[in-house]
Amino acid sequence: MKRLAGVEGPLRRAILVTAFVLGVTTAARAEESLSELQVKAQRGDAVAQLNLGEKYYIGQGVTQDYAEAVKWWRKAADQGHARAQYLLGAAYATGEGVTQDYAGAVTWYRKAAEQGDADAQLYLGSMYDNGQGVAQDYAEAAKWYRKAADQGRVRAQFILGLMYDNGDGVTQDFTEAAKWYRKAAEQGNPRAQFNLGWLYTNGQGVAQDYVEGVKWYRKAADQGNASAQFNLGLMYANGYGVSRDYAEAVKWYRKAANQGYARAQSNLGTMYSNGYGVPQDYLLAYMWFNVAASKLSEADRDNAVKGSAQAARKLTPVELLRAEQMARDWKPSTP
Repeated sequence: MKRLAGVEGPLRRAILVTAFVLGVTTAARAEESLSELQVKAQRGDAVAQLNLGEKYYIGQGVTQDYAEAVKWWRKAADQGHARAQYLLGAAYATGEGVTQDYAGAVTWYRKAAEQGDADAQLYLGSMYDNGQGVAQDYAEAAKWYRKAADQGRVRAQFILGLMYDNGDGVTQDFTEAAKWYRKAAEQGNPRAQFNLGWLYTNGQGVAQDYVEGVKWYRKAADQGNASAQFNLGLMYANGYGVSRDYAEAVKWYRKAANQGYARAQSNLGTMYSNGYGVPQDYLLAYMWFNVAASKLSEADRDNAVKGSAQAARKLTPVELLRAEQMARDWKPSTP
C-alpha cells in the first residue's frame, strides 16, 4: 500500500494503566448524610456500601482510607453489585487499599464485565491485551474491547480501531479500523483523530482524501497531539489537501517541535536554513538540527547532521558557540 512520503503512520496501541474511574453517583446519595449511609451500609444495602466506599476513597466527610473503601466495595461486590465489582477490580489492579494482584483484578473485572459494566469490559480487555493476571490473548482482548466500544467507551473504540489496523486478535481490516477510529474521533479522541487522518491521507480503509486527512489532523493538532501537528505541517509544506503555505507549515512544525517531536525539529531546521515561511536564520537552523539529531532514526539523523553542518558553515565562530549553547539549553514545553 502506497504511503504518502514523510507522513507519520498510525500510533501504536499504548499499554493501558488501570486507574480508578469512579463515576459512582446516585440521586439518593446526594440527599443522604454520612451517618445515614453508614446505617444503610451496615444493614447490607449494596448501593450504600458502594457509596460509603467512595467516600472513604476520596476522603469526603471521613479520613481518606483506601483499605476502608475496599472493605465496603467488597461487601457490595459480594452481593453482585457490578460497579462495586469493577472498583474492587481496579483496587487490585492498582494496589490501592489491598495488595496489588492482577489475577484478583481480572476476577472482579470479569464479574462486572459479564453484567455489562462497560468500564470493566474495557479494563478486562486491557488485562488480556497486556497479559496481566491472564495469559496474553489479543482475540480475547478484542472481544471485551468490542463490548465496551459498543457501549460508547471512546478508549475502547480507539483501541479496537488499532487492533484492526494492526491485525492484533482480529483479521487486519482497514475499513473496520476506520469505522472504530471514526467513532472515537467524533467523541474527540485526538489519537483516533490522528489515525483517521492518516488513513484518509493514505487511502487505507477509506478513499484517499487529503482534505479529510487535513480535517482530522487539525482536530487532533488543536488538542496538542504532536504527531498530528507534524503531519499537518507536512500537508501545508507539500500542498496536500490545502494550498501550499510554508508559514503555516512552520507554525505546526514549531508546535510539535516545542513538545520535543524530533522530526518536526529537524524540519523546522530545514525551514530556517532555506528561509521557507520564516526569515532565513542559520543560527536557529543549527539549533533545531542539533536538538533533533540525537532522537532521530538513523536515516533521519543523517539529514539533521548534514543540515547542521551546512548551517555551521554559514555561522561565525561566536555565532556557532551561541547556537550550540541554545541547543544545550533547549527544553520542551507543554502544548
